Amino acid sequence: MTSQLKTLLEQLQQTWHQTIPVSEFMQITPLAFDAEGFSVTAPLAPNINLHNTMFAGSIYTLMTLTGWGMLWLQQQLAGVDGDIVLADASVRYLAPIDNKPIAKVRWPEADLTKLTQGRRVKLGLEVELYCQDKLCASFSGLYVSVPKS
Repeated sequence: MTSQLKTLLEQLQQTWHQTIPVSEFMQITPLAFDAEGFSVTAPLAPNINLHNTMFAGSIYTLMTLTGWGMLWLQQQLAGVDGDIVLADASVRYLAPIDNKPIAKVRWPEADLTKLTQGRRVKLGLEVELYCQDKLCASFSGLYVSVPKS
């Protein structure tokens, strides 16, 4: 990973912690980012439920922020700025998470230049959550980025 990408991941984590306080409590951490994908993790301990598995709300939050983070990173690389919100989402919980989760998202072909024209961007992202290489949850999110005025 280049130093530019490493710096972007650090900036993203700081942005999460400053603007979404639960992300700091959950210890959500970007793992890797390249042209094709982005992965994020969080330790099990602060996100555990009474069954000693990951709390459903933590799963949802981790997956939401993984998609949000991918769009934020792509905006940074494209040199465009927009306020990102999650407009709609659904999650499927497929198996209990009893070990370190890793959320992964791939970047679809998307045109972010609309932001420079004062127009919003809508983007559907699919996030998958793995635990020891087993798919444990899937998330579909519709993100909207609105140009900053």
